[in-house]
Amino acid sequence: MNFENILEIPPYSLNKEDKEKLLNDRLIKLTKLHKENCPEYSRILDSIDFNVDSIKTYKDLPFLPVRLFKELELKSVDKSEIVKTMTSSGTTGQAVSKIFLDRTTSSNQQKAMVKIVSSFTGSARMPMIIIDCPSVVKNRMMFSARGAGILGFSMFGSKKIYALDDDMKLDVDAMRDFLLKYKGQKILLFGFTFMIWQHFYKELIRLEKEGIKFDLSNGIMIHGGGWKKLVNEAVSPEEFHKRLNNVCGLDSIHDYYGMVEQTGCIYMQCECSHLHASIFSDIITRRPIDFSECDFNEKGIIQVLSTIPESYPGHSLITEDEGIILGEDDCPCGRKGKYFKITGRMKNAELRGCSDTYAAKFK
Repeated sequence: MNFENILEIPPYSLNKEDKEKLLNDRLIKLTKLHKENCPEYSRILDSIDFNVDSIKTYKDLPFLPVRLFKELELKSVDKSEIVKTMTSSGTTGQAVSKIFLDRTTSSNQQKAMVKIVSSFTGSARMPMIIIDCPSVVKNRMMFSARGAGILGFSMFGSKKIYALDDDMKLDVDAMRDFLLKYKGQKILLFGFTFMIWQHFYKELIRLEKEGIKFDLSNGIMIHGGGWKKLVNEAVSPEEFHKRLNNVCGLDSIHDYYGMVEQTGCIYMQCECSHLHASIFSDIITRRPIDFSECDFNEKGIIQVLSTIPESYPGHSLITEDEGIILGEDDCPCGRKGKYFKITGRMKNAELRGCSDTYAAKFK
């Protein structure tokens, strides 16, 4: 099955049996494609005597550690076909992943993301508040994960403003004018979790004491990038939601899980606070002792699989995150597929998320 066929299917409509058929076909084809076109990937498979023709299920495909993209420049297309290079988040001194995109992969990332996010927000574009500063997206050829996230979600905005200036200060006048102009309309807000807390929520609290209050009860907020810093400050996802609701009326708040190595097939949080795998991706949790597949409700290392990457071998990756798969096809929200939660980073793993790496540098 090619990617155009997958795009025609609603992202949370397939049951376990039908989704596994789709993933088997697509992911095995991608493995063959990358073995033929990426010399480094081919050598990795040869070193473990892996024979792709003997594979019956995508669950038996080898997985690359996400860290490998910091050490090798892995690509399955000629350098002349690369139109965009994305880099992961990282604290000072950390190496960053480099992900090379051709036009096809870049386009498919956008198409998949539109399908996933619009199933939560609706198909209509909305006035949008980006809770970040404009300077993050200035270099269009070399995207950081933070800039890529902003530009990716910007597709869902009709008119957009940045809520923060380049000193990360809330632009109160711009916010006031924007909300007045679009009063009564649905507003989309996007940002990274720690920045929202530090530069948006805390400033709204300060302004409230001065008698200034913003009404965002018509807002839909999407945020991501990690929870480590906020958990350290004893701010749980539930508390995050409650506090934002109290200060500005926001009630529709969706976290998401994703990474630059598999841009496009993000895992969105539903109304029941569960992260969901769409038809574009899958998640497997594995036991650290032998990498065997965990049972549902058993904590393990997260493996992520994506049907999108054609320009680099990023379709089957083992992360440094831990999580628990809670179920499949039976979330109360009605969406089919696996649903899960992230429990944290593996011990001694580097910080990766845009939110967490920014928080580590924030003074």
